[in-house]
Amino acid sequence: MKLPRFDYEAPATVAEAVELLAAHEDQASVLAGGQSLIPLLALRLARPAVLIDINGLGELSGVSVTDGFVTIGALTREFAAEESATVADAVPLLAAALPLIGHEAIRSRGTIGGSMAHADPAAELPAVARALDAEFVVRGQSGDRVIPAAEWFEGYLTTSRRSDEILLEVRFPAVMPGTGVAFQEIARRHGDFAIVGLAASLTLDDGAIGDARLAFAGLADVPVRAAEAEAFLVGQRPSAGLFEEAARRATAGLDPPADLHGSSEYRKKIAATLVRRGLQAAARNAGERQ
Repeated sequence: MKLPRFDYEAPATVAEAVELLAAHEDQASVLAGGQSLIPLLALRLARPAVLIDINGLGELSGVSVTDGFVTIGALTREFAAEESATVADAVPLLAAALPLIGHEAIRSRGTIGGSMAHADPAAELPAVARALDAEFVVRGQSGDRVIPAAEWFEGYLTTSRRSDEILLEVRFPAVMPGTGVAFQEIARRHGDFAIVGLAASLTLDDGAIGDARLAFAGLADVPVRAAEAEAFLVGQRPSAGLFEEAARRATAGLDPPADLHGSSEYRKKIAATLVRRGLQAAARNAGERQ
């Protein structure tokens, strides 16, 4: 299928990219890995007047650790992050989610920033960002600003990035000692978008849960944190009964959308199962990491 007509720009600097975005406002789209954008163009679901190709901006790639945060450049390929020892050691929840994204060929082109900016609520990386309270650093004509994950995802395929801003990097807090993680999902086939996904993290302190994080993918138009269940878990010791009650609390108020892959009730039941499985796996992982 042929793509619609558009003008093409390939800025040499971030400053030039910002200028182009400001000049074309909502009529411009940024091309990074293109794994989401190109299909949208082919289906005429996106029709930008200008395509701004940022693949020449090498400064937006790479993984580093600073002041307790792991910083991942927006243009970093998903497979590069998957292979990073730094990510595996300091952001293990992200490392657990990355292999579930599409197939290796897709991850070799898809970017961390592209997935976050696309903001598909069924995707794995937005759920990880929401679970870990990641931060998004953007640059526009008025300068840089840092947006917490709770404010980044505004709706279906919608973020709080302004039309003149470019995503520079995503910052993840480095993992705390005693933390175990798990990313669980149900999909029709490996590589498909999850019908429901769950990012889970537990930090154990002398056998008790000191911190709990649960974020769902595929249950709303944004990633969903299970705040009530998280609070319920803190201070208690892991057990099957505890995780059963946490699953009930995590899904009690959910009203997932229905589609050809499953009804709302089906998704809700899957979500409860994933909470139980995810918490059990995270607790095991915490013991192994200790």
